Amino acid sequence: MTDSLDAQNDSRALEEGLAPLREQIDGLDRELVELLNRRAEVVVEVGKLKRDKGGAIYAPDREQRVLERVRALNEGRLLPDTCIEAIWREMMSGSFALERPLRIGYLGPPGTFSHLAARRKFGASVEYDNLADIPLIFEAVDRGDIDYGLVPIENSTEGFVTPSLDGLMNTRSRVCAEVLLPIHNNLLANCDAPDIKVIYSHPQPLAQCRRWLSAQFPQVPRVATTSTSKAAEQAAEEPGAAAIGTTLAAQIYGLAIQFENIEDSGENTTRFYVMARQETGPTGDDKTAIYFTTKHRSGALADVLDVFRDEGINLTHIDKRPSQRKNWDYVFFVDLLGHISDPHVSKALSEAAEHCLELRVLGSFPRATQPL
Repeated sequence: MTDSLDAQNDSRALEEGLAPLREQIDGLDRELVELLNRRAEVVVEVGKLKRDKGGAIYAPDREQRVLERVRALNEGRLLPDTCIEAIWREMMSGSFALERPLRIGYLGPPGTFSHLAARRKFGASVEYDNLADIPLIFEAVDRGDIDYGLVPIENSTEGFVTPSLDGLMNTRSRVCAEVLLPIHNNLLANCDAPDIKVIYSHPQPLAQCRRWLSAQFPQVPRVATTSTSKAAEQAAEEPGAAAIGTTLAAQIYGLAIQFENIEDSGENTTRFYVMARQETGPTGDDKTAIYFTTKHRSGALADVLDVFRDEGINLTHIDKRPSQRKNWDYVFFVDLLGHISDPHVSKALSEAAEHCLELRVLGSFPRATQPL
């Protein structure tokens, strides 16, 4: 009886202590809603001006400056920068919807890592189109069917994505931004772990989680599917089935996350390009993507690379693909630090072009420094 009274007294004391703190939170929430709507009123005016003057709704250079500013304002505060940035990205997503609804294309089906990257970049307030393959994303941007398209360009463990490189050779659209997405695999199921009879996923996540699966579910068969989203769909429909997939797939298909981050190596990131029909202004911390084919003479590639070295320009990545125009003819893809409007970058590109049969600038864009 005494224990029961003590518990009641503790509960009453807790509620009395929480009441004024909750009242403060409620008051702050009212202020936040007021400030958000005042901000939205300004956003509407920005949208009107952009429509009148033909300005782009999404400006990656402006986005970069806003996020840098709020991170600086947050220095030394309680909330981590990742939390602040996520809040601001959702606010900007709502702003896009107020200015003009944006359509974002990604490699489907819904719930894939490409979908997750798009959601983290553009938020929940824009419209999304899931497209069946990477060439369709480039085509949709070129035709104006979508405003922006996310294409996976390289993975830190698997290398470049060849359909994306091929698409870059044939598109009229520009690279306007890049996205870094850490790849985390999760075991999704609507049954308890001991009741799992089969595990579905795309072959790549199955390979990335091989050691974990062998340790935790050594006797459970693994079945390959066409995508992690298809695996999640099957797991949602089939009793005793589990899937390896994204947290977004769990939300979409109504699955519980049984185990998080089950990949054998935590060092796995995919980089995406955001394709658009617009140029991006400089931020002071930019990259430029190009491709080129060299003249057919000894030392031509070295001559091109020497130009960038002499101008002190760092090449952050270089790769090659067959040109698909004639046998043994190759196209080199390069990311370099700097913006096309920087004098030393512009000078280097002009000089490099003298050693090339073709050199095309794919776009300049803010350098992604933080994974989403």
